[in-house]
Amino acid sequence: MNYQEALEYIHGTYKFGSKLGLENITYLLSLMENPQKDLKIIHVAGTNGKGSTCNFIHSILKEAGFKVGLYTSPYLEEFTERVQINGMNIPKKELGDITSFVKEKVDIMVSEGKNHPTEFEIVTAIAFEYFKRESVDFLVLEVGMGGRFDATNVVVPLVSVITSIDYDHVDYLGDTLDKIAYEKAGIIKENSIAVVYPQAPEAMKVIEEACHKRNTKLIKAPIKDIKIINQTQEGQTFEVVMEDKIQKVFISMLGDYQIKNATLSLNVIKVLENEYDVCISKEALDRGFKKAIWPGRFEIIRKNPVVLIDGAHNISGMNSLKQGIEKFFKGKNIILGIGILEDKDEKMLDLIVPLASKVVVTKPNNPRALQVEKLAKKIEKYKKEIWMKENIKDAVETSLAIANKRDVLVFAGSLYMIGEVRSILKIKG
Repeated sequence: MNYQEALEYIHGTYKFGSKLGLENITYLLSLMENPQKDLKIIHVAGTNGKGSTCNFIHSILKEAGFKVGLYTSPYLEEFTERVQINGMNIPKKELGDITSFVKEKVDIMVSEGKNHPTEFEIVTAIAFEYFKRESVDFLVLEVGMGGRFDATNVVVPLVSVITSIDYDHVDYLGDTLDKIAYEKAGIIKENSIAVVYPQAPEAMKVIEEACHKRNTKLIKAPIKDIKIINQTQEGQTFEVVMEDKIQKVFISMLGDYQIKNATLSLNVIKVLENEYDVCISKEALDRGFKKAIWPGRFEIIRKNPVVLIDGAHNISGMNSLKQGIEKFFKGKNIILGIGILEDKDEKMLDLIVPLASKVVVTKPNNPRALQVEKLAKKIEKYKKEIWMKENIKDAVETSLAIANKRDVLVFAGSLYMIGEVRSILKIKG
């Protein structure tokens, strides 16, 4: 296959839905001689902060001189972003070649009467095969959804990582924090190590019980011991006590939550150093934190007027976005561009819409997107000026047209929307 044929094949499997379970992916990988078993993996689950945490770890290991794979989802601008080595996307030719290889195995499965793998299972299999062929030193692997039955959970990692847990995908994962935590804790393996972000008591109890049952060492990141030194639009400096020493860190990512994600990542790096004799210098650590940039997460992509994009798509993420806006843009006139998926909790609108004077409603590029008219109807109660634009490009142009240079344009609500916003604004210059 060439690149375009590979994409058509991959996206064509969307019709097989999203099925939680490991039977399909396990069988598919067995036909591929289990490429995941040759990889040293850091496995990351959680509701919010997975991508940023993965990126911090990936960046630090890269700066330490290792060849590091990174698997995340969804992508913002180009599909190949999901599969990277040392910050470079999988080459399009390699994606085509490996997709052909995986398709051959899928055809065998189907001929044997097995269920057809889902899109996410196929992409995960492609990623494992690519990382094996490239002989990466480490793979930082982000869970797609949940953990226990996620397709990535066929691995035996060096360390399991759980970021902030909150309400999301409740139809699949449960409607209480302890139920959601149970799914996330499913990535914790027997006789292993787990590094976790401190959670609400009901969620932490589930994680602690999972670690005890599986004889796993539990390390809680010292989130409460953080001292913020400085915060500007260029980055943040903070201190945290690690192993009885004060560790000073500068990160380029913005938002208080990124400081917490960085602290969680720092704990993961310490585990690799202490438990697996991985050598990471102070200089590599500092460079890794500074160079780590995760597009679409409180990202300022233009000034005069300021344009901010954020992938916040649930209550917790939107609350973090709200806090960031209030901290960095207090007193500014906010114009909000928003689109959400239909299965999202509309209570997140209560957090972000009141901050804006004007709202441009659009629709994410996803089959599950909430229709523009329905979203506009939900926003009417906030008594804001509303523009409805079915097309994301029209929404961006409308937002720019109604703004002056002192305003702040914020695009949020779905990663499936802000990636296109980012691409449009890069082209417009």
